[in-house]
Amino acid sequence: MLTRRIIPCLDVADGRIVKGVRFQGLRDAGDPLERALDYQRQGADELVVLDVSATVAERAHQTAVIRRLRAELNIPLTAGGGVRSAADAQRLLEAGADKVAINTAAVLQPALLTELSARFGAQCTVIAIDARRHQDSWEVVINAGRDSASRDALQWIGEAEQRGAGEVLLTSWDRDGTLSGYDLELLRAASSRWSLPIIASGGAKTADHLVEAFEAGADAVLAASIFHDRDTTVSALKAQLFARGIEVRR
Repeated sequence: MLTRRIIPCLDVADGRIVKGVRFQGLRDAGDPLERALDYQRQGADELVVLDVSATVAERAHQTAVIRRLRAELNIPLTAGGGVRSAADAQRLLEAGADKVAINTAAVLQPALLTELSARFGAQCTVIAIDARRHQDSWEVVINAGRDSASRDALQWIGEAEQRGAGEVLLTSWDRDGTLSGYDLELLRAASSRWSLPIIASGGAKTADHLVEAFEAGADAVLAASIFHDRDTTVSALKAQLFARGIEVRR
């Protein structure tokens, strides 16, 4: 069995961590480097760093944050937000990111996803998908959740896989920041239909939520609020998962 990963997420705006509910009502949640070092000490397998204001402000990711983190961290970093070209992705990789996540720009220019995979490799190319429940399915939302892309989320995962994405960061817009658990129906639907590794995102609060996500087909789980608010730690969650028979790196 593959080792399951726990990935804290740092949503960053203007050099500070922010957190909200369904991408709205953002509040300050600390200094990125201070929190990142803490999560590394706790045993985080990776970190995801998303510049959440970049796309809306129509600017590139503020790479200074990635450089600052990479100077102190030795765990893998995925960087996203404001990636609109291969040059944007290259700047993030040169700043120290191991993987680049692309969301809105890939929806608007699907060929960009193909280009990133061809230039940097599937292992560096993460398709980030924000999915919102729409009747009996899920639609893709873009521009930090502000707009519907009028695309079916499950179909978009399949196209992203065909275009060379190596992983999908699948966020439930409905569950983001709610602490109500991951959208298990979404995870089951995605994992049963496609083989692309899934990072489940949106709604984590308890170890039970993480176990449920893994059982629903997730390869990794992402969480933010529970770590930023110090409700639990990565090491505490890993101990609980291990006791439940989930293979984690300890």
